[in-house]
Amino acid sequence: MEEVTSSPASDKSDPARRDRSNRSAALWATLVAVPVTLAVAGFTFAKLAPDTPAAEPSPSASAARPQSTTPVELPAPALAERPATVCRALVSQLPATVRDLAQRPVTAGPEQNAAYGDPALTVACGGTPPVKPCPSPTAGGRLADGCFLDTDEVWSVNKVCWHPAKEPGATVLTAVDREVPVQVRVPDEYQQPLQWVTPISDAVVASVPAAKTAPSGCSA
Repeated sequence: MEEVTSSPASDKSDPARRDRSNRSAALWATLVAVPVTLAVAGFTFAKLAPDTPAAEPSPSASAARPQSTTPVELPAPALAERPATVCRALVSQLPATVRDLAQRPVTAGPEQNAAYGDPALTVACGGTPPVKPCPSPTAGGRLADGCFLDTDEVWSVNKVCWHPAKEPGATVLTAVDREVPVQVRVPDEYQQPLQWVTPISDAVVASVPAAKTAPSGCSA
C-alpha cells in the first residue's frame, strides 16, 4: 500500500503567513536600500558640489611696498676734491635696498646723493659743513652757526654717531663723528627713524673716515 504522508500547508494555501513573509521581505529590502541610497547620494553631491574657493592671501609683512621709479629731486652742491672723493666712495658702498625700500635714481649728484622708496628716504653726502663742537656763546648768548652742543641728543648706530633733528614731514639724521658729513632724511611714514640708518651706517663706516673731534656723547 502506498504510504501517504502529510506536509505543512504551503504559503500559497495560507494568506496570513504569505502576508507576513511579504512584509518581512519588504522590511529587509528597505533596511538594505536606505544606507545604499544615502551613500550614493552623498557621493553624487560631493562630486557635483563646487570646489571650496581658495582663501585670499593675506598681506605679508615682508611684502614689498609699491614704489615709484621717478628720479628724486635732490640738490648737488659743488664739493672740494677730498669730500667729493669720500662721497663717491660712500655711494659705491650704499646697499641696493634699505630694509624694503629699493634704490631710486636722483635728478642730480648721483656721486654724492642716493634715494630709496616712495616717499623717498634720501642720503646726501658732503652738502653741509662738518659739525664741530660749539665755542662759548657770544655776549648775546648766541651760538655759532653749524656747531654742536655736548648736551645735544646723539645716537650711535653700528658705530656711527647720528644727531636727529625734526623738520616738517621727516626726521633728518646727521652723522656728526665723520670727516665728511652725511645726512639721511627719513619721512615720517617710516617709523623709528634710527632703524632705517643701520645699513647706511655700515656703508659710512666702510668709506667715510672718522672725524678728529666728535661730541662727547658719541663715545658713550
